Amino acid sequence: MKKELLTGNEAIARGAYEAGVTVATAYPGTPSTEIIETISQYRDIYAEWSPNEKVALEVGIGASIAGARVLVAMKHVGVNVAADPLLTFSYTGVNGGLVLVSADDPGMHSSQNEQDNRFYGRFAKIPVLEPSDSQEAKDFVRIALEISEQFDTPVMLRITTRIAHSRSPVELGERMVFSLKDYEKNPRKYVMIPAYARQRHLLVEQRRKALEDYSEKTPLNFVEWGDHKLGVITSGVSYQYAREVMGNVSYLKLGMTNPLPRKLIEDFVKQVDEVYVVEELEPFMEEQIRSWGLKVIGKDLLPRTGELSPELVAEKILGENIKTEVAATVEEELPMRPPTLCPGCPHRGVFYVLRKLKLVVTGDIGCYTLGTLPPLESLDTCICMGASIGTALGMEKARGREFARKVVAVIGDSTFMHSGITGLLDVVYNLGTVTTIILDNSTTAMTGHQDHPGTGITVKKQSSKPVDLPALIKALGIERVQVVDPYDLKQLEDIVRQEVSADEPSVVITRRACILLDKKKEGQAYEVELDKCTGCKSCMKLGCPSIAFRENTAQIDDTLCNGCGLCSQVCKFGAIRKAGEAGE
Repeated sequence: MKKELLTGNEAIARGAYEAGVTVATAYPGTPSTEIIETISQYRDIYAEWSPNEKVALEVGIGASIAGARVLVAMKHVGVNVAADPLLTFSYTGVNGGLVLVSADDPGMHSSQNEQDNRFYGRFAKIPVLEPSDSQEAKDFVRIALEISEQFDTPVMLRITTRIAHSRSPVELGERMVFSLKDYEKNPRKYVMIPAYARQRHLLVEQRRKALEDYSEKTPLNFVEWGDHKLGVITSGVSYQYAREVMGNVSYLKLGMTNPLPRKLIEDFVKQVDEVYVVEELEPFMEEQIRSWGLKVIGKDLLPRTGELSPELVAEKILGENIKTEVAATVEEELPMRPPTLCPGCPHRGVFYVLRKLKLVVTGDIGCYTLGTLPPLESLDTCICMGASIGTALGMEKARGREFARKVVAVIGDSTFMHSGITGLLDVVYNLGTVTTIILDNSTTAMTGHQDHPGTGITVKKQSSKPVDLPALIKALGIERVQVVDPYDLKQLEDIVRQEVSADEPSVVITRRACILLDKKKEGQAYEVELDKCTGCKSCMKLGCPSIAFRENTAQIDDTLCNGCGLCSQVCKFGAIRKAGEAGE
């Protein structure tokens, strides 16, 4: 049997292929993005980037009811967006199996919080599976689909960042033949009016009990007996950490963590002298086990924030300081390198202008969140995907029209498609006057340049009809819509001043493609005429990585400069020009 070294995300995609999935949907979000990107390469599977996670799940639900096997992927906060259809889908159940991948992010490597989505599984009363390596990530997709169809329920496959992005060997199999199930009209199952939903809720409770029995017997949950003096109950990547440092102790490895196998756990606890629950983030298993009157140790020692590691497990449980092998070490302490916008990023000039005008800026999720860091320091708020516009409206309603003249909402084009449209609709409907700036860089940049309805390109690289953004905004009821090049600072500043003073809602679209979409430089690099530079540091306020300050003058690294020209526009002394034009 052929083996390949796959990341967890690649393995999940492979698992979907082998298990006969024919429909896969997602909205990009780290650490889950590569799942749908990999699946899109399989010709036998229809794959799409949906405008947001709620739509992704709704498309998946439709495909499941129609009889297909389905995979829907999203990062942990995406499940918040999809929670509404998810909790009702738990009632209706499936036709073709559906697995929902929730990619949690302990440590917040690229997220605004580190919620533990196993609680969503318990809340929705659906099974939760947790793979501990890439092989299990692949295998658990098939098992999740089988559970889904056997128990008439969606199934959550919960992974974490380390599983998503780590590589381990995976044994590949053949694609199974899964015929599309027959579709039958069944309103009592799929139409959740109260009369039908009450009946379905009773079935959900019956299913919960059946799943508890399944969890006791499934080989997903198993014991590895060792020394009976110490036992470890664990799941996911935490199992690997514990095995690496705790040696010949006894392990209860749980691949299915909702519902928990109570009898299996009780028997395990009785047979060892001392039991630790090793799990990342919340005491999801520990609290349930304690509620059964069992004595276990968990979050008394282990943190409920951030990722675990072998070193941390050894230190907290064994009281040992260990060092694991790493590929390379650096002896010298490296300087801090805070994240920053790329050289030539079209967002930089926008934040420079907003800071200059001392506006209150409600921000959103995307590259432009970096506008909150020095020296740009423009953002006042950032809550979640699509929240910037509603937050700005709330400020206006709380503090009045005069305050609103100082408020702008900032949102990217992909995020606007995700969930910004409804916020702008609310501004119109509820007579708001705030100005919204849509930073249109023609991609979903922060997650790696995925397309969206505004780009007119599907995940399969097919051309579709791109959204006409100004026309869409006008259709929502906004009369004042202007499109501006964010590299033209004077025009941008004039338009922003004009729109924030208007007595009606307005939208400014700053349109310039992400500098990384086209690897070619924007233009000729710029340089500093040292005899003209006064050392005022105005150019440093842009926060451009290509500009440094040495020996009392600014200097430009031409290997980084993309020739956007923003620095020459902010220099009051004409000291910055295109290379080769100095002194003319």
